Amino acid sequence: MQELHEAPLAPLTTLRLGGPAARLRTATTDDEVIAAVREADAAGTPLLVIGGGSNLLIADKGFPGTALRIATTGYRLTGTSLELAAGENWSASVARTVEAGLAGIECLAGIPGSAGATPIQNVGAYGQEVSATLTEVVAYDRRTGDTVTIPREDCGFSYRHSRFKAYPSRHVVLRVRFELEDAGGLSAPLKYPDAARMLGVQPGERVAAEEAHDAVLKLRAGKGMVLDPEDHDTWSAGSFFTNPLLTESEHAAFLARVADRLGPEAAPPAFPTGDGLIKTSAAWLIDKAGFAKGYGTGPARISSKHTLALTNRGHATTEDLLGLAREVREGVRLAFGVTLVNEPVTVGCAV
Repeated sequence: MQELHEAPLAPLTTLRLGGPAARLRTATTDDEVIAAVREADAAGTPLLVIGGGSNLLIADKGFPGTALRIATTGYRLTGTSLELAAGENWSASVARTVEAGLAGIECLAGIPGSAGATPIQNVGAYGQEVSATLTEVVAYDRRTGDTVTIPREDCGFSYRHSRFKAYPSRHVVLRVRFELEDAGGLSAPLKYPDAARMLGVQPGERVAAEEAHDAVLKLRAGKGMVLDPEDHDTWSAGSFFTNPLLTESEHAAFLARVADRLGPEAAPPAFPTGDGLIKTSAAWLIDKAGFAKGYGTGPARISSKHTLALTNRGHATTEDLLGLAREVREGVRLAFGVTLVNEPVTVGCAV
């Protein structure tokens, strides 16, 4: 297992922000992951687990304990059953399932990061979430010292949330298992209107899985959501804020504020979730509150391609980005009475 001291963490994140770790260990097998976690826990050393670094915002002062980079590999496809090691590149794995003619995660193409992170956030995009196809998570339980297999129904999945996010110090994900669909090379029914429109079909219809995969990649690239070292619009954590979930009374109050500010004809996006909540668009809120694409004059700015992405223009600090995030959050709150919640995990800092 590789070990470095006072190791830079910024290069391990898509935001390219954050100070060094007192110690950085890189594990390439499940046994190495477990050994590193056990050692840190036995010594009482703070532990930061890093996968693809696409959802991390680390303080400028860095991390005072052990950062454990999970670099395990393993892609096993048996029929329609898929098992991925936590360190496997997620986007590449999605592409391989599409090449195999399987459906279920093709609209999760281009999402940066590793497979082990996907159940933590219940990663989703363009009408799909990993919770729809995930069957089991194999994890190391830091409380009991055992390796456990957690079925989907016990993962506590909801919108961008899971038991792993609710109790981040309990489990370290080792492997993730999925059950995909053999639809003869077709995609799952398309749920996202923009993707369906691009493909010339109606929501609910199927297309070739490869076509759906490529359409999503094109949509994501157009929003700066596909990593490109030369494009600072992609130096981000993807969507920085989650879409707000409002109760019916909160939604009514929100609509009244929208009408006061923008006029009665304004129609913010509304998506009933089926459990009494209504989801609206964080991107819409940010834009209508006065924060357009490219907003900002400093080294941290809103992406020129998408209002939901806060970006490092190449020489930003974490504090620069946090300042922008706070400005946007407060501006939306004052304009519409809705408090945005950040999606990235913050380490040693807070929005």
